[in-house]
Amino acid sequence: MTGSTQIPYLLRAARGEILERPPVWMMRQAGRYMKVYRDLRDRYPSFRDRSEKPELAIEISLQPFRAFRPDGVILFSDILTPLPGLGIPFDIVESRGPIIDPPIRSLEQIRQLRPFDPEESLPFIRQILQALRQEVGNQATVLGFVGAPWTLAAYAIEGKSSKDYTVIKSMAFNEPAMLHEFLGKLADAIATYVRYQIDSGAQVVQMFDSWAGQLSPQDYDTFALPYQQRIVQQVKETHPDTPLILYISGSAGVLERMGKSGVDIVSVDWTVDMAEARQRLGANIGVQGNVDPCALFGSKEFIRDRILDTIRKAGKSKHILNLGHGILPNTPEENAAFFFETAKHVNQLILA
Repeated sequence: MTGSTQIPYLLRAARGEILERPPVWMMRQAGRYMKVYRDLRDRYPSFRDRSEKPELAIEISLQPFRAFRPDGVILFSDILTPLPGLGIPFDIVESRGPIIDPPIRSLEQIRQLRPFDPEESLPFIRQILQALRQEVGNQATVLGFVGAPWTLAAYAIEGKSSKDYTVIKSMAFNEPAMLHEFLGKLADAIATYVRYQIDSGAQVVQMFDSWAGQLSPQDYDTFALPYQQRIVQQVKETHPDTPLILYISGSAGVLERMGKSGVDIVSVDWTVDMAEARQRLGANIGVQGNVDPCALFGSKEFIRDRILDTIRKAGKSKHILNLGHGILPNTPEENAAFFFETAKHVNQLILA
């Protein structure tokens, strides 16, 4: 299949073109492992400033692009960013992570949520994405991203990060109707948000249901999957050609279910062998991943071998090379550079 060089490489792969090598980017590629980011963070200590002030978010999004030339440039943001637009305030504390106070615990709170209008509450997202598209042109694909309803609900209901998810699961198992009402509102808002990102310049959008891997398969089918499907369905009605990716951490037990969400590509974490992931997901769904982020602490030979192994197992079509989770804060920058460099010359290495 031949394709136009006017379409960025990652987008061509996501749409199913057979290419010389898989495109490559990294989850959390803009962030703490880069000295240039840490220096900027010291000057602007508020995470929300860094992710919501266009000039800062644009600069941070472009830092890894300038350093490594990945095939994808992802919007520097947070999955909680749209919540204030619904009437759920949050803050991010550097050492503790997100804090939502008061957390959502009652039907009254859920029914008082505002209709979501991203142009009114998140105009900076349009500015950031438009600037990124202008900056990278066809040299990279601009990725948007959103959180999925279960994970956003978990943050909003727990009020913070959680190890055991007892508050949201208690609600799920004792007051399911209340949780379903909340998840439905979140799904409709997120579908609107995905469309807004695409209209603002995102060429591919990744949905993170980071905490859905904590659900049993039967609870995933009840509380996560229907709302992922609701988002995908609404987005595909208006933007059928924009590829959507779904990522869940710890997803080995629900991999086939992820494929039922309707997304074009499933991002696989490192706990699943890529050849098995391909088999379990079937031929029609693309894959992303899935090198263990800790592999980047290995020798260059080790990193190279892991990249080659992953690519061989993923096969020729609809594979985006990535890590199986975000790049870790202490990763040596030269190893990140080696990862990208190797990925870009991988067809020569495989033929060698």
